[in-house]
Amino acid sequence: MDEYLRGIADDFLRYWPVYCSIPLVAALIGYVTKLVAIRMMFRPLNFVGLKFRHKPVVGWQGIVPKRAARMASIACDTMTQQLVSPREVIERLDPERIAKEIERPLLAAAEEIVTDIAAEYQPGLWEALPDGVRRLVVKRVQAEAPKMVAAVMEAIKDDVDSVFDLKGMVVTSLVKDKELLNRIFQEAGHKEFRFIARSGLLFGGLIGIVQMVVWLVFRIPLIMPLFGLFIGWFTDWLALKMIFRPKQPTRYLGLFEWQGLFLKRRAEVSEAYAALIAKEIITPHNVIEAVLRGPFSDKVVTLIQRQVDEELAKQASFAKPLVVMAVGSRRYQEMKVRIAEQIMARLPETLHYIEDYAEDAMDIRNTLVTKMKQLDADEFEGLLRPAFQQDEWILILTGALLGAACGELQVQLVLHLTS
Repeated sequence: MDEYLRGIADDFLRYWPVYCSIPLVAALIGYVTKLVAIRMMFRPLNFVGLKFRHKPVVGWQGIVPKRAARMASIACDTMTQQLVSPREVIERLDPERIAKEIERPLLAAAEEIVTDIAAEYQPGLWEALPDGVRRLVVKRVQAEAPKMVAAVMEAIKDDVDSVFDLKGMVVTSLVKDKELLNRIFQEAGHKEFRFIARSGLLFGGLIGIVQMVVWLVFRIPLIMPLFGLFIGWFTDWLALKMIFRPKQPTRYLGLFEWQGLFLKRRAEVSEAYAALIAKEIITPHNVIEAVLRGPFSDKVVTLIQRQVDEELAKQASFAKPLVVMAVGSRRYQEMKVRIAEQIMARLPETLHYIEDYAEDAMDIRNTLVTKMKQLDADEFEGLLRPAFQQDEWILILTGALLGAACGELQVQLVLHLTS
């Protein structure tokens, strides 16, 4: 036995640079496999590889972009069910303030709508009216237009769930812009991804020391690829565990304390996550577009038509009989629809003027930060965990296979240098 151990020691002293490289290569394997795994989560945005009849056969697409609809839905469920509701977004907007903010562009739009509708339904009549009468009609419409917009906003607030699909807006935005979906996970977890890569160096190096000793003792070529496979698998698995576990600070071996890195960074993550959502997704522009052009926009048209009806009814003793007589009952109904459509067409451009006010009023960023601090550990984990849960086994398997391949190259190199 002594002679055997002496032979191992002599062999190590003779080729120590080669053997000392084993832990270094193992650390490198751990680091590289993590970088590849993280890259594969988000890139490429679109499938790259061979297709047959437009269906992917061999190739790869980033896990997050590939599962964009599901990822967006999961992220949105957390966002809309636990952080902010459609009602919270809309109820903070003051209809009277909105009417005041858009008064100037609305006055110009009202004049154009009156002129267009009059020319469309009774050609020549509008032009034949005295200039003073035309101005009087326009002023009357302009005076009532802000009130009508305020009334429509009140109606939207009273029945916000039937006219504003917040989840649909968020999911549509994220599926349409996969880069933005990537950014949600990357910005929320950028330190976690950095930790995963760096942990590969540490854990890979420690396992590499064991690998070096086992190789010196047994010198079995299969050891290297097996250790490489183990390094790739174990370091991926352990790094993922350390991001989310334990949920509470826990002391190990009486030497050091650890808490899941993502949970430990709750305050920092909340700020970054809320800023991105408020700046890129739940913005006044997107909310306005979702209400006016989303799947429930027909209900908004109905609300506007109702306000047009009420406004005409106020003038029923004078305006309505004259209008019906001039254009006919059927065309009068059509005219009301056209007025509503014209208003809907102009509202997005007009409401652009309220975006600064709406951003302050909705205060999405601070709302999200406050609500995120109230989430329990499981709910908070759900902000980032979906990025790993989808096809997580593929990432770990990829790390293991890359590690095995690197181990095979390593054994060939060691055998060559020590022969």
